[in-house]
Amino acid sequence: MVFKKLLGALGVGGPSVDTVLQPAPAVPGGPLSGEVRLRGGGADVTVERISLLLVARVEVEGHDEERDSTVVLERFTVGGGFRLAQDAEHAVPFTVTLPWETPVTQLRGQPLGPVLGIRTELEVAGARDKGDLDALAVGPLPAQEAVLEAFGQLGYGFRSADLELGHIRGTGQRLPCYQEIEIVPPAGEAHAVNEIEVTFLAAPDGLEVVIEADKRAGLFSEGHDTVHRFTTSHHAVPQADRNAEVDAWLQQVIGAHATHAAPYPYAQGSGHHDDHLRSGPGTGAVVAGVAAGAAVGVVGAMVAAEVIDEIGDAFEGDDDGESGEEE
Repeated sequence: MVFKKLLGALGVGGPSVDTVLQPAPAVPGGPLSGEVRLRGGGADVTVERISLLLVARVEVEGHDEERDSTVVLERFTVGGGFRLAQDAEHAVPFTVTLPWETPVTQLRGQPLGPVLGIRTELEVAGARDKGDLDALAVGPLPAQEAVLEAFGQLGYGFRSADLELGHIRGTGQRLPCYQEIEIVPPAGEAHAVNEIEVTFLAAPDGLEVVIEADKRAGLFSEGHDTVHRFTTSHHAVPQADRNAEVDAWLQQVIGAHATHAAPYPYAQGSGHHDDHLRSGPGTGAVVAGVAAGAAVGVVGAMVAAEVIDEIGDAFEGDDDGESGEEE
């Protein structure tokens, strides 16, 4: 058994820890299972608490520059209150439930770009040490995948995805950050909009979809952003119906008329229009240098997404603490 990190803050000869996560991708609001494996050090110790922290790498936009930071999205207590003998091995199995708003890191096996991790903390004799850090793969909920597929079938292409620190006003957002999926319009809509940003805010009773459009300037108008909020259910519907639903949203967001010939009886959007909904230091940032999606649409373009290969590199420099963590 190989242990990934010795817990230096607990002293030389302290215990070591290795956390093993389920191999299959998790989903927002779904279970995450695994096992925390401990090995005793040079003396017997009492393990007071084992915590798992769901952490994310987010973009923070300041006055002069944009920087990356690490935030804690959720904390789980999975064990504690036992004696770990010298050189002994002890396993703590766990199953926790991820937040419904957990960002999506991959689609059909292809990385989207955002980086999540599970950090293990061990508390022994009043000292707390950050041990193992493991990459976490999260796939979309069926409704999220169907909405993205609809964009692709309507001719939109994937550009990039990132995590922004801040809140979207007027929504049920609970986490300290939100995910933006940037997609580019088909040729028929390029005259009206530069790009759109899609944010999913999932909850047990349904899915909020926030769509922000970067509208081009017209002959008698300036370019500007418009933001709309829509809701849809988790229930499965034929993809053709989902396409019509998303198309109706786009008609409202972009203001296009008769772009597509299909009727739109399935729109479930609130239709509330409110500019500048996104607030916080992460508002409106655009990730540069990410390959644009192919013409086949969102799903087919995931191969072109920029990938961060090593979870340790992605969180490098944050070993001393994460913002948003409660003591």
